[in-house]
Amino acid sequence: MKSKKLLILLLPVVAVIGLILFNACKSADNSNTADAGNAGLTIPAGFSATAIAENLGGTRHLVVTPQGDIYVHLEGARNGKGILVLHEEGGKAIVKSSFANYGGTGIAIKNGYLYASSNSDIYRYKLNDKNQVIDPAKPETIVSGLTNKRMHNSKSIILDNDGNIYVNIGAYSNICSDYDKDKKGCPVLNDAGGIWQFKADKLNQKQSDGIRYATGLRNVVGLDWNQQDNQLFVMQHGRDALHDLYPSLYTTKQSADLPAECMFALKKGDNAGWPYLYYDWMQHKKILGPEYGGDGKKEADSKYLEPAAAYPGHFAPDGLLFYTGNQFPEKYKNGAFIAFHGSWNRAPEPQEGYCVVFQPFKNGKPDGKWEIFADGFAGAQKDPGNAAHRPCGLAQGPDGSLYVTDDQKGTIYKISYKK
Repeated sequence: MKSKKLLILLLPVVAVIGLILFNACKSADNSNTADAGNAGLTIPAGFSATAIAENLGGTRHLVVTPQGDIYVHLEGARNGKGILVLHEEGGKAIVKSSFANYGGTGIAIKNGYLYASSNSDIYRYKLNDKNQVIDPAKPETIVSGLTNKRMHNSKSIILDNDGNIYVNIGAYSNICSDYDKDKKGCPVLNDAGGIWQFKADKLNQKQSDGIRYATGLRNVVGLDWNQQDNQLFVMQHGRDALHDLYPSLYTTKQSADLPAECMFALKKGDNAGWPYLYYDWMQHKKILGPEYGGDGKKEADSKYLEPAAAYPGHFAPDGLLFYTGNQFPEKYKNGAFIAFHGSWNRAPEPQEGYCVVFQPFKNGKPDGKWEIFADGFAGAQKDPGNAAHRPCGLAQGPDGSLYVTDDQKGTIYKISYKK
């Protein structure tokens, strides 16, 4: 048992990519085309892709203003600055300036402010009428002292329409090795493993001032507010190491395929069930985790939240965007784009992911099978060390184009519809 706990603690920070569903994220769709003119990407017919910026560093989430400026958060500060400001013109985005002495992931614009997060704090910057930061050296602190431990410590953020900001506080564990059956369950859930809600205009809040909006979520990097349904949607990174920890219960193939990466539609008080369960996308069932008496077949308690949609294991969803523009064909309107960062832990099966997929929606809910939208980011080798690029952040431009960041080499892609 000690060896199992040690393995859990040593699992890498990134909960990434797994199996392919019907050869998902392989270029099997004949309607998609790849050529040098599309920045090496495979995209549907009628679309074009351009690398508008390159070699920026670990570009994570981003926002694009109506004036053509791009604010992109770097995973780590570059030359002491963690947020880059680029201006797009003539098919290229040029760095105009940089600010913020912290790296991070979360970034958003709402009600005249730019919001950005480090791994422990959330800040905001006042914008002028051109959506330019007025005083980049003097941010206001919205929240400080958020749980920041060894795993899953990036803080993604999104704002609703009622003055609230939501932040992911990832579980600093694969599967809660400190679980105490006789006491209060998983102690990680005391201060992590969920989504917290804070007031977007109240300064100097602490984690204890926030509301634990939803719990039982191992780690969320991609999240967005669904305007059609006025609801928070998130993408969860599923657990790792089913075979490594329980070789008598799971084959290496099962461990590569499971568990699902899940999309959840969240409301206040929801519990998605981590660490006590995982979702099996092949059985379409919530399965009791082996740490808690499961055998790969026993179903979990029905009280836990059902996923809104599920995807193959270990794809590592790092970006979620609801498309509200008018440039793309009608089928994309109000649907969701998901950036899958790419797997590291599917061996001896091939690593997979490294793509952007599209999930159709209808009336604010997933409707129909998801499909590959953009592939080819990784190049010849789909593995973390050798992949050319790894998609991470998503944003919609003022003209309805889709922007995709790459945190491997710092490329920003722009995908537009040209028919």
